[in-house]
Amino acid sequence: MTAKELEKLLHEVKDGRKSVEEAFEVLKSFPYTDLGFARIDHHREIRTGYPEIVYCSGKTVDQVREIFRVMAEKENNIIGTRATQEMYDSIRLISSEARHFPEARIISIQKKKPDSPATSIGVITAGTSDIPVAEEAAVTAELLGNKVLRIFDAGVAGIHRLVDKLPEIRSCRVIIVIAGMEGALASVVGGLVDKPVIAVPTSVGYGANFGGISALLAMLTSCSSGVTVVNIDNGFGAGFSASMINRMK
Repeated sequence: MTAKELEKLLHEVKDGRKSVEEAFEVLKSFPYTDLGFARIDHHREIRTGYPEIVYCSGKTVDQVREIFRVMAEKENNIIGTRATQEMYDSIRLISSEARHFPEARIISIQKKKPDSPATSIGVITAGTSDIPVAEEAAVTAELLGNKVLRIFDAGVAGIHRLVDKLPEIRSCRVIIVIAGMEGALASVVGGLVDKPVIAVPTSVGYGANFGGISALLAMLTSCSSGVTVVNIDNGFGAGFSASMINRMK
């Protein structure tokens, strides 16, 4: 439930269009539903502007399906990250509205269309191997109502591939840069634009990459101002943060 929806309900009670009992029926599980294994936060959209996001990894198929079922009953938009094909197949049995984004590992059910800012979010990868993390960021941002510009495989080994796209990149309000190996692309982009850059280190790389640690440290120690860093492979965190920036008035 959004703040606007709650306000509308209260006005309906005030004007006599809904009884107190009807309003109570709507609000009886507010602010959360206790499923025993999970407590679903229906109040979060009012507090933060976004409904609760479901992190599916580590949960059973049955647990994920039940969380989606309850959230869908409450007319919430639902995003499930790090989801499997098996989870999607199970959710499809309870909702034909479910959509699957296999490369991003995201399942969504959209009950209401989010407001869409006029400005865009740029998502740039250093290499093709970084695309799964990039898709998690891009799809997250799109499901939250943003327009996304994708530019893939534009790393420092062939920097002309990035330079060609600079006019489009500079038109974005915030830019997500995703890179493994030595993670240098975030510093390069940060030095070329006047927009905030969210850097995402990935676990892509050979042994001394240490599963993304080398890219993480390079991004954290970037000499380019305006570069902030999320956790290794955390495309969702980057997409969510970029959406918050893009939606600021």
